[in-house]
Amino acid sequence: MHSQKDVTIYDIAEKLNLSPTTVSRGLKDHPAISKKTKKRINDIAAELGYRFNTFASNLRSKRTNTIGVIIPRMNSSFMSAVLAGMEKVANEASYNLIISQSLESAEKEAVNVKTMFNNRVDGLMVSVAYDTVGVSQFEMLLEKGIPLLFFDRTLDHPQCTSIVIDNYKSGYLATQHLIAQGCKNIIHITGNLARNVYADRQRGYESALKDAGIQTDPNNTFINVLDEQAGIDCAQKILKMNPLPDGVFVDNDTCAVNCMAILMNNGIKIPEDIAFIGFNNDPISRVIRPALSTINYPGFEMGEIAAHKLIAHLNGQQSINSTNSIILRSELIARDSSKRIK
Repeated sequence: MHSQKDVTIYDIAEKLNLSPTTVSRGLKDHPAISKKTKKRINDIAAELGYRFNTFASNLRSKRTNTIGVIIPRMNSSFMSAVLAGMEKVANEASYNLIISQSLESAEKEAVNVKTMFNNRVDGLMVSVAYDTVGVSQFEMLLEKGIPLLFFDRTLDHPQCTSIVIDNYKSGYLATQHLIAQGCKNIIHITGNLARNVYADRQRGYESALKDAGIQTDPNNTFINVLDEQAGIDCAQKILKMNPLPDGVFVDNDTCAVNCMAILMNNGIKIPEDIAFIGFNNDPISRVIRPALSTINYPGFEMGEIAAHKLIAHLNGQQSINSTNSIILRSELIARDSSKRIK
């Protein structure tokens, strides 16, 4: 018995006095090999305890057991949570993740897609860049039948599933919360309104104002990339406003915290002068004083669901086209930065 060393096709070939190529073809049920020879090969293979080399066959078969992930940027705790959720599910299912970042550029995103394609990923999960327009850069994958799933920042495509939170409702609740604290002149600091996440939150913000009988002012919507610098720039802009706003809803905690810090350095009291609410429930929202009210965004869960969906599709358990979008719950967390009514 060959228990010490793995049995190879050469061992079988030697035993049957056949060429290794014939043995290899016989094991793969190749039509050129007669039924009788196939049976001899398979019988000896079983007797010797031959194990099919999955790694070598992987190089030839279509599956690589890798999944690509393209995210706008790595340095957000929300994205880290999403990736952790994806990693957990992928590892349990014996898949590897290849992760790349578009750095918020549609051009870089298109390069990432090509790289993923050339790396022969089995499927791809994408959260789109700030300035991506249309789905053309993903067509090469779809044409080859490589499944594509969008999460958080999504694009509409009939062949693709999207996983999101209810951004409209979140925007509505955040704004409604500020209104309930007595705010009447509320700024919304948001991102590119071509992106679903920001467009939906802006609609929620406008609806909440309308329902409270407050006129919406287009000048009260600030659009930027929502990073630290954007927070600083927005604070400078707010300080020049007359009258000052009494509420600020920011679509990202990092941006919100940086904006708050500059305002406080300039003698603005939060929440007395301006009430603040952010988005994502990043760790930073709990560290700043006053602690930042925010919308809890289930990143880890989003990552888990995305990976789970894609892998179920790849393993033939459930088609990705069976559901067009999955909406996860988010909730409002009220902290001291917005509580004006004690």
